[in-house]
Amino acid sequence: GGELERWLNKATDPSVPEENWECIQRFCDQVIADTEGPSLAPRLLAHKIQSPQEVEALHALTVLETCVNNCGERFHNEIAKFRFLNELIKVLSPKYYGTWSSEKVKSRVTEVIFSWTVWFPQEVKIRDAYQMLKKQGIVKEDPKLPEDKILPPPSPRPQNSIFDTDEEKSKLLARLLKSSHSEDLQAANRLIKSMIKEEQEKSAKVSKRVNTISEVSENVKRMDELLENYKRQELSRSDEETLQTLFQRCEKLRPLLFRLASETTDDDEALAEILQANDKLMQVLGRHKQVVAS
Repeated sequence: GGELERWLNKATDPSVPEENWECIQRFCDQVIADTEGPSLAPRLLAHKIQSPQEVEALHALTVLETCVNNCGERFHNEIAKFRFLNELIKVLSPKYYGTWSSEKVKSRVTEVIFSWTVWFPQEVKIRDAYQMLKKQGIVKEDPKLPEDKILPPPSPRPQNSIFDTDEEKSKLLARLLKSSHSEDLQAANRLIKSMIKEEQEKSAKVSKRVNTISEVSENVKRMDELLENYKRQELSRSDEETLQTLFQRCEKLRPLLFRLASETTDDDEALAEILQANDKLMQVLGRHKQVVAS
């Protein structure tokens, strides 16, 4: 969790008034990369959202929303638990921090919970938590979601180019660009930036996947050849070293493939390729164990 905390501290630094998108993105990447990330991140975020420093709390809410958009289903499952929702409710409740939390932070928290009831209608606990806030009079009326918050998290549907297929975003963008209000134009600007960034990240992911899969198949092929020679006891000293290096590299590729598979939820073909590469890798590692150990 050390890396997670480090990036979160940078992303929510109260002395920096602007959002630090690079650190926010790094935090999200870390949540995805760490096996414990999705369960640990909400706890760290809750602590920051409850900060008495308004800027820190607002930054933390931006980080939370970015994670909801980018960190996948395991993260969604964690924030939909009462354990996390209660931490958000404490910011609003006069029994806890509601009396001294700033209005700005409280309205952002209300907005966040309300937007989730819209985006995740299947999550009963979120709806229950929100209804309870209304019943207790802590939330008087449903907030109006700001223009640039209308976008629900990307749905897990296969997409070609983000610009072609995300009709909702394109419609929203067209509407914002027609507006004469400066806030709308700022929202449009943010939306364009996020769409471009998404597109870049998507192609970076694809090339990482292609490169990893091709490295796996080359290594597997080379290892197979060397193992055949090893069985026939025709391996030179330098070939033995090469075999050892390949073995170590293949060991390192395993967790990499595993991570790629967990990131590739929206593309069945790509996932099949990754799993196939993983099978080849496991087979060659098994053969190495048999041949070299015997």
